[in-house]
Amino acid sequence: MPDRSPSGDSVPDELTLRWQAGRLVLGGGKSRHGHPLCVDFVSGPVAHRRRFGGGRGQLIARACGLTRGMTPSVVDATAGPGRDAFVLASLGADVLLIERVPAIFALLKDGLARALADADTRAIAERMHLVLGDAIHQLEALVARTPVAPQVVHLDPMFPHRDKSALVKKEMRLFRQLAGDDQDAPRLLEAALDVATHRVVVKRPRGAPPIEGPPPRHVLEGKTSRYDLYVHRALGPAND
Repeated sequence: MPDRSPSGDSVPDELTLRWQAGRLVLGGGKSRHGHPLCVDFVSGPVAHRRRFGGGRGQLIARACGLTRGMTPSVVDATAGPGRDAFVLASLGADVLLIERVPAIFALLKDGLARALADADTRAIAERMHLVLGDAIHQLEALVARTPVAPQVVHLDPMFPHRDKSALVKKEMRLFRQLAGDDQDAPRLLEAALDVATHRVVVKRPRGAPPIEGPPPRHVLEGKTSRYDLYVHRALGPAND
């Protein structure tokens, strides 16, 4: 399929949203941005994590309550490239992905379409529901339009990644160029706390302070990041 720019999506002048090799990609100069960015749930690192990532022992699964046979539904209010949402859906959760940047939403939509067309990922993709909108101002309304109950709201506000991989740095630089820093993270947390029925889970750099607002009740730490948990009430077997 020849490269072309889809209609209706605006991106910075130095970036191009186009079709390439049967998938939607976003990219610019390779020296600055690296390889074009796409959302791929069928192959590559996401597929490897699906097969060998550790199942419900993964930090994000524990943070979101996917343990001891419990499978709550999750609202991923900062969907980004969709990797966290895919992990949760691969473990059986119904996940609502909310993305506010039209270009990133377009990449996610294309990635989900290809996942739905693949036999190995179809059932997972069917548990992923994608909407375009601003979770800071529209979270309650966006959730109300979908079949996903907001038992858990997952937030991953944009923060400076310190990964030493040049590829990851370039990828996150591209995302930041589109989405910008999340200066309104406290308002996003407030909105999530109003909507979540059981808990809000916030991904943070391990050494960063919590988001301004109420303190988290629990913290789960990994090697480079952690999850701050804001708990309204316990998840139980009745939430399966």
